[in-house]
Amino acid sequence: MKEFYTPELLAPAGSLEKLKVAVDYGADAVYLGALKFGLRSAAENFTDQELIEGIEYAHAKNVKVYIVLNGFLHDEDLEELSEYLKFLDSINIDAAIISDLGVIRLVKEMTSIEVHLSTQASCLNVESAKFWKEQGCERVVVGREVSIKEAQKIKEEAQVEVESFVHGSMCMAYSGNCVISNFTQGRDSNRGGCAHSCRFEYSIKLDDNLEKKRAYFMSSTDLNGLRVLEEFIKAGIDSIKVEGRMKSNLYAATICKVFSEALRFYKKNGHFLSDDLLKWEEELKKVNHRTYTQANLIEKAGAETIFDERESDSSVSYKVIGKVLDTEPGKYIYLKVQNAFNQNESIELLPYEGDCIKIDINEFYDLNNEPLKRANPSSIVKIPYSGTQTLKNIMVRQEC
Repeated sequence: MKEFYTPELLAPAGSLEKLKVAVDYGADAVYLGALKFGLRSAAENFTDQELIEGIEYAHAKNVKVYIVLNGFLHDEDLEELSEYLKFLDSINIDAAIISDLGVIRLVKEMTSIEVHLSTQASCLNVESAKFWKEQGCERVVVGREVSIKEAQKIKEEAQVEVESFVHGSMCMAYSGNCVISNFTQGRDSNRGGCAHSCRFEYSIKLDDNLEKKRAYFMSSTDLNGLRVLEEFIKAGIDSIKVEGRMKSNLYAATICKVFSEALRFYKKNGHFLSDDLLKWEEELKKVNHRTYTQANLIEKAGAETIFDERESDSSVSYKVIGKVLDTEPGKYIYLKVQNAFNQNESIELLPYEGDCIKIDINEFYDLNNEPLKRANPSSIVKIPYSGTQTLKNIMVRQEC
């Protein structure tokens, strides 16, 4: 049976646990950061031992692992980097995402690691892509300012792999090259210290006679490329990237589940003519997000993509309740509780594939079969389950 082309689904892994979640929920590759050399110092990031464990877990399921080394480095950083590159080469990392020419040179000279050009390098055109290919980059992560059509041209004329963002937060600066938090917080955004100052509320005074206006004029809406996923495919984009290493496990599970299901559907059918598209869109609304937009994917983003609202959790309609440890089909699920819930409430099981499973909790028990009215964090509870699926290690959520 014919299978249609689909791109790699590349998901964020801000911690070892998030890596496992992304892998289990359908990512083809994950990207992550070490304790140094990246741009998300506030993320949990990976120790050497966690990195080894994460690579083993991913590779066992045929998932690739890319490490970000895309901070803007100084000479003292390079002294430490050389030893770290030898370690990365020894543990079979699949690629390094880099923005600095000096780091690219070191990686090519010292290791056999594949080099992907970071979006930080703002590769926006064919000639730029040709240059980076000459420097040893096998793939370029194009800037968020690049449309799908422009990305296609870069791929075809520069003869290099192209990776493009499909979902997640957007940045008001060119591909993240921003110094606002350096000025407002004394934190270098290009060396891992971004304070997200563009998301703050600011007062604007345009004229002495005009009243001050409070606004979020530098904040962007969020990218959602689900509706134009077929355009990525037709353009031959090699990898579609999800932003969000600092976001929740539920975010990683939901986004990976939706996009992997969509890609599998296309791979089998060669189209997206299905009511599942509406279902997938509803799922994407269940994670914390700003207003969704297609940003620059089809045409240039305008003033309508400014998110001029207060940052809040108002868009979060679901929270994580816990994880299913095991299942006795037709009898019980065993749930490790992360957030408390009560009798006579409803929860949703999020399987790796297929529709969510809603359970109304009219009764549930502790491991001694004593009935409970409330499940407390860190406890394990038994919940009656009439389903026939054997479920394990899947996430459970609840509407807020």
